[in-house]
Amino acid sequence: MDYRNETPEIIREFLFYHETIKGHSRKTIDEYFLDLRTFFRFLKIYKKVVPADTTFDEISIMDIDYNFVKSVTVTDVYEYLAFLSRDRPKRHNSRNTEYGLSATTRARKTAVIRSYYKYLTLKSNNNRLKENPVADLDAPKLRKSLPRFLSLDESVKLLDNVDGPHRERDFCILTIFLNCGLRISELASLDLSDIREDSIRVLGKGNKERIVYINDACAVSINNYLQVRKNQAPADNRALFISARRTRISTSTIHSLVKKHLLAAGLDSTKYSSHKLRHTAATLMLNSGVDVRTLQELLGHEHLNTTQIYTHIENSTLREAAKLSPLSSYREKK
Repeated sequence: MDYRNETPEIIREFLFYHETIKGHSRKTIDEYFLDLRTFFRFLKIYKKVVPADTTFDEISIMDIDYNFVKSVTVTDVYEYLAFLSRDRPKRHNSRNTEYGLSATTRARKTAVIRSYYKYLTLKSNNNRLKENPVADLDAPKLRKSLPRFLSLDESVKLLDNVDGPHRERDFCILTIFLNCGLRISELASLDLSDIREDSIRVLGKGNKERIVYINDACAVSINNYLQVRKNQAPADNRALFISARRTRISTSTIHSLVKKHLLAAGLDSTKYSSHKLRHTAATLMLNSGVDVRTLQELLGHEHLNTTQIYTHIENSTLREAAKLSPLSSYREKK
């Protein structure tokens, strides 16, 4: 996919800005491109620029210009969100697909539209909009749900049941997951040169580097794995974690090994996943007294509100607070 050949200048410059200035990953830029393409395809049908029976996925947006972009109203966007909610297929290229995207997906697409018009109003040099036509746009309301995570006992049980031909590697991966809270993509992309005496250099979202300090458990598991790795003659000399084919381990392999060891530990592999181990690390650290700001830096969250979801998780501190109420021992008098 190359958005440079499929977008008009007024959209392309926005994507260039986020790729070159904001430093967002190519995957993020591609998602922005697809979201904006879907949005303007819908508008061309809604505004009757193309016949109503035109095949949606064949609508070109190369003729979108400043005047068309400027004409968009908040009402137009709400019509688009209604289309996503009712008529947009959940899975493309499927005969039995369901229709209607989730509130989470619609909220993400809304955020892209708001970001696009904010850019045109504040950043764009060419034909800058004088007023943001979607400044008052509301995002779909999301149902707040707490992340699932393993308890401390379940985490220990998971580590105790690691076995198999890649035991040292898998144990090291799970230990880093549960102690450092890395994303699966960050873990897979670790190089030998990223390992320091007491820290790991992590390349996160948007190619942002951060240093994650490791504890004794991580240091020991890394050293034990490195003793095994040096005898494997890996094809990729840079990669820290090596697959059975001696190449850099993939995220799908990590997903599979996490599921495998969850099952071996008698834990629900349908309820938990590799990303849930990241939630587990965050929750255990928060319950152990790590403050939210520190946790934000450790997890590599750009915004604090992303980290604050963990502050809503019921924990021993909240239980103790309830017990400390001066009325906790009061009983109704007969």
